[in-house]
Amino acid sequence: MSAHLLAAEATDVGNPVVNVAIFAVFVAVTLGIVRRASRQNKAAADYYAGGRSVTGPQNGTAIAGDYLSAASFLGICGAIAINGYDGFLYSIGFLVAWLVALLLVAELLRNTGKFTMADVLSFRLKQRPVRMAAALATLAVVFFYLLAQMAGAGGLVALLLGVDSTAGQSVVVAVVGALMILYVLVGGMKGTTWVQIIKAVLLIAGAAVMTVWVLAKFGFNLSDLLQGAIDKAGPGGEALIEPGKQYGATGTTKLDFLSLALALVLGTAGLPHVLMRFYTVPSAKEARRSVVWAIWLIGIFYLFTLVLGYGAGALVGPETISSAPGGVNSAAPLLAFALGGEILLGFISAVAFATILAVVAGLTITAAASFAHDIYANVIKRGEVKPDGEVKVARITVVVIGILAILGGIFAQGQNVAFLVALAFAVAASANLPTILYSLFWKRFNTAGALWSMYGGLISCVVLIAFSPVVSGKVDPVTGASLSMIKNTDIDFAIFPLSNPGIVSIPLAFLLGIVGTLLSREKPHPEKFAEMEVRSLTGAGAEKATVH
Repeated sequence: MSAHLLAAEATDVGNPVVNVAIFAVFVAVTLGIVRRASRQNKAAADYYAGGRSVTGPQNGTAIAGDYLSAASFLGICGAIAINGYDGFLYSIGFLVAWLVALLLVAELLRNTGKFTMADVLSFRLKQRPVRMAAALATLAVVFFYLLAQMAGAGGLVALLLGVDSTAGQSVVVAVVGALMILYVLVGGMKGTTWVQIIKAVLLIAGAAVMTVWVLAKFGFNLSDLLQGAIDKAGPGGEALIEPGKQYGATGTTKLDFLSLALALVLGTAGLPHVLMRFYTVPSAKEARRSVVWAIWLIGIFYLFTLVLGYGAGALVGPETISSAPGGVNSAAPLLAFALGGEILLGFISAVAFATILAVVAGLTITAAASFAHDIYANVIKRGEVKPDGEVKVARITVVVIGILAILGGIFAQGQNVAFLVALAFAVAASANLPTILYSLFWKRFNTAGALWSMYGGLISCVVLIAFSPVVSGKVDPVTGASLSMIKNTDIDFAIFPLSNPGIVSIPLAFLLGIVGTLLSREKPHPEKFAEMEVRSLTGAGAEKATVH
């Protein structure tokens, strides 16, 4: 069977009825679990932090579920299938980043915070301006991350149902958004945690089965697999196993790679939805256990992506992948179809769909907590809020964010989801990480430094993305079609040459934090820093688990 026929079969013949049936079962089961978990949501601590009663292994698996998004499964498999070694660099970056998060921030944040990142940042600084800045930075990161997930969902369902039209894919994105809103409204953090755990187990198990299957086809010989991918790629296929296929062509692309690596490695420690997961455990010990579990699960999964990416390149072929609905993001589902027909395609796609739902649910609850807890309760109401008022505002926020994510996802269709997530990482590393590190480790750091760093990092990052080839001016040299978010090739305002702004915005944010602190006349509070240091290292005064 030719590769072209295979793609046609996956989209036209690969039975949409079977795919939708498997989808429906997944959604029904997970919604049932969410509904059951939500019965325990009595107070804000239950809604935002799952009553702090989640164990280390459970939280570690949920973190893996939160972190292994559509980018990890669909985006990286596609990037490896098309660009080989350069695609695998995403896997390496995402994994190394975890070590940074573990060593620098995970436990310290858990010990000093309550519900959100802003709790930590405002501990020794002026509450209202810092909370406002932290909440806006959180909302920006969440928005970019949601774009990626929505684009992934649109592409995936388009592939399964054979929907080629932009309008059809837009409807799909809207349905995903509506489901996501429902999950979070009903379940809160407890429900979201259980969806993430189930999805992580299924995703890793599904990827493990496919990995063994692919290796078995090549006699468990990795060299034969790589050779198969080279042969399928045709002339110049050797580039797949050499560095530089995507990022080695010019000085600009090499610089872009450095920028990407910086964003990936430093971004994780500033991702609000991952950091928020540490507030769900009852103690610092469980926080440490959860990170160890997460690293093992995430590390094993990223090794699988190497085999799956090259397997898709060898068994499906880069041409077929690029021309399928969903483009690069369809590599993993097409590989599933090539291995086990429509049943495996349906199962893997349903798992990928559950992946997207779980991640967007985690993101949405983070954004809702950030707006309701930081902006509404502490900035607008100055801490004087009715017990149920905050959760009500959080639920309204969920709906608004859902609608914005749907609109953004419609624009971002066709972009590689791993690449879109890398933008979210750049925003997180620019807006959040410098302030987190300075707050935890620099005695002299003050409010002005925090505001300069957060707003400077956030604005510079978002402005550079707006004027980069991501938004306009990137054209495919072969087809002449636009590869940017704006599909009209006549519109081109890409002044900034790099696709990822991390190499400029991250150092700038660190520098602005220092400049803002040194120029400010605000007196330092050594006693506050000392209290924070004791808290962060010992967990004294941290929130305890609630008894249900």
